[in-house]
This record gives sequence, structure tokens and C-alpha cells, in this order.
Amino acid sequence: MRYLLVDEYGLLLRRTALTLGLDDNWLARMLRLGVLVRIRHGAYADADVWQQLTPAGRHLLLSRAVMLQYDDRVALSHASAHVMRGGPDWGLDLEKVNVTNLFGRGDRVQAGITHHRGTTRVSDVSRLNGHWVTAPGRTAVETAAGLELVAAVCVLDWTLHQGLTTREELERYATVWLREWPGSIELPVAVARSDGRSESVGETRSRIALENLGFEPEPQWAVHHPSGRLAGRVDLLLRRQGVMVEFDGWVKYGRLLKPGQTITDVIKAERDREVLLEELTGLRMLRLVWADLQQPAEIGSRVARIVSHRRAS
Repeated sequence: MRYLLVDEYGLLLRRTALTLGLDDNWLARMLRLGVLVRIRHGAYADADVWQQLTPAGRHLLLSRAVMLQYDDRVALSHASAHVMRGGPDWGLDLEKVNVTNLFGRGDRVQAGITHHRGTTRVSDVSRLNGHWVTAPGRTAVETAAGLELVAAVCVLDWTLHQGLTTREELERYATVWLREWPGSIELPVAVARSDGRSESVGETRSRIALENLGFEPEPQWAVHHPSGRLAGRVDLLLRRQGVMVEFDGWVKYGRLLKPGQTITDVIKAERDREVLLEELTGLRMLRLVWADLQQPAEIGSRVARIVSHRRAS
């Protein structure tokens, strides 16, 4: 019965259980047995499913519960809408589900939900999974407005890269935000520094770190064979320094896995690709990992050493 009651996401609402002829005593018994966990008032999740979810996954399940419990007077918004669309969750506060009240009420935190208000036009919302969700451009700006600069740029970059918005739309929404909610000093800076060519949080953070060091990284630089055939793209190019930059993360390697391959196979293939690109361009490759982003000054020193070595050779 357990698997017949929860939905495809592992979610069960109290009202659904009551409709099926079950009562609060049954729900309490399922909680005691560890079959279900209560994730908010009137909403339960399959305990095994909940245990395996990431923080972002748990936030998504909570968001689904909230949207099922509320009617069309609200739209999922801010970080909740961003994550619902598949956006990266780095730097986001996912403690509470965010909704925007479409008829003016809001600006309160209640029962694990942050209720927002603001002028909402028809073009500011869209339907997703049968519920209202703020439009991608508005979602990105409203999410970014509450974040530190680098996390804000990561949100904007992802939304641009997915083709869900344009720079012009982001600028318009930022103007509206600052008019209605003045004080978000970093927001115009974040919009100005966003670049939809960056394909991941790691690439965005690497680009921002290099820019903060005074470099001018160019995202997604293409390298070609003498015949003109594409040999590959590098995450970033430091043209003046003659350095190519790649960000390496396990998620990236996982994306590159082909049937029958292991991570070791992918790493070797990436190393062979690096040698090829260096041979074709005469440039050196700098590889960054998550730990490097915590020490940006050391990244600058590594670039300097590569430049010095090139000049000496």
C-alpha cells in the first residue's frame, strides 16, 4: 500500500490519505514505523525517498507540496522557482519555499513559506507542472537580488545559458526590482557581469575569480585543426597571457561518460584532449578544481608562473 499512496515523487498529502479512507491515526502509525516522514503541515514523504534526497531535492519536494496545497492565487518564485526549473543550487538559501502572491498580499514568513508580493503582470508568470511559476527572467533577478555577487552571477549565467531569458530582459527586471525594492546594490553589478556562455557554476566561479584578479577571460573559446575542423572548446581563454583554462569537476566528468566508460577513461581522454589543444595553439592549459576557487590569489600566481615559463622557453 505504501507505494500505491505516494505520488511519483514520493509525496503524500493528508487530504489524499483522507480521500482514500485513511485517517490521522493511520498517518501517525506510519510516522512511528518510519514509513513516512512529515515534511510540512499536511504533507508527508516516503521515508526512503526523503532520506536519499539532496538538500535541493528536499526543497523541490517541499515546493511541490506547497503548490499542491495552495491554489492559483500564488506562483512559485525566487530560489524555489529557479531550482524547480533545474537551476544550480550553489549559494542558495533553501530553508523556506518561496511563493509570490498574485493578488497583492505577502511579505511574511509562515509555516516554512516565504510569501512575497509585488506587481505581477501576465508576462511575469508561466505554467509549469500545472502550477504558476514566475517567468525565468523575473525568477533569476529575484533570486539574484538576495545573494552575494558570485552566487547571483551563477544564477543569471545559468538562466542565460539555458536560453530562458536575455540580457535585455534581465536588465528590465532589475530596473523594476530596484524601483520596487531599493537597496540591492549588487544586483546591477551581477547583471552586468553575467555571461550566458558559461556552462556551469564551476565555469562561472572560475571566470569571476579571474576577472577579480584583473584578467579578461573569454568563455568557450574554440580551437580548430589546420583543416578548419573543430578540435575542441576550452572553458576560458586568457588571450593576453596565452593561457587556456579548464574547470574540472566530478559532475563534468560524469556528463562526459559514454556507455561502458569509467571516470578513469574520461580523465585520460581529457588529458589527451589537453595535449592536442596545447599542440594546436602553442598555449598552456591551466586546470582548476573546486578547492582552487577558495584560494583565488594562488590562481593568479599559477597564471604568472605559466606566463613566466612560456617567456623563458
